[in-house]
Amino acid sequence: FIKIKNYKVKIVKYNLLELHKESDLFLDWYLKNNCKKKEFKKNKSKIRKELTTLYKRLNFQNRCFVHRDFHVSNIMIKKKNFGLIDSQDALNGNLLYDPASLIDDVRIKLPLDLKYKLFEYYLSKTRKINEIEKILAKNDFDILSIQRNLKILGIFVRLYKRDNKSNYLKFLPYTWELLQLRLKNPIFENLSAQLIKAVPLKKRTKVNFNAD
Repeated sequence: FIKIKNYKVKIVKYNLLELHKESDLFLDWYLKNNCKKKEFKKNKSKIRKELTTLYKRLNFQNRCFVHRDFHVSNIMIKKKNFGLIDSQDALNGNLLYDPASLIDDVRIKLPLDLKYKLFEYYLSKTRKINEIEKILAKNDFDILSIQRNLKILGIFVRLYKRDNKSNYLKFLPYTWELLQLRLKNPIFENLSAQLIKAVPLKKRTKVNFNAD
């Protein structure tokens, strides 16, 4: 339960299954529609296995309310007070998930120095993290940014293939840019190699999305 004002609200906890349920959208929609059939199952298995290893490295699990769709479009301002909408999918999870969602928003391009400043500001204001844990926070942030943006690639392709909404495809190249930014962290050496093999760099700017 999480206490919100005078109410106790029961919120489901994030777990390995939930993390995979989200990143599987990349595998089952983006990868499946951008990979030869004979290679799809093998690539999916290897990428999913590496994601499991990374998810198990997360340090700050189930410490706080996680909005799950925390970006500027869902932040409302009224009389200098901030409010949030679209919180129906909230879970109890990692305290770096929402910052990763906000800072690495695929629809708003922020300068790298501003991304860094926002991350540092968040850590400086977080009472649930001590000085030693701040060293681990960057890994959690990077893992969750990658997890979320893989999910977004899958969602945007699904919106196109299933719902005939092509306007989301224009965000695919920048989503890959964000992924490539976070993949520079050495912990992603294996995942990066697998993604390059499954989706070569030249394919990551592809907007007219059809299966090979």
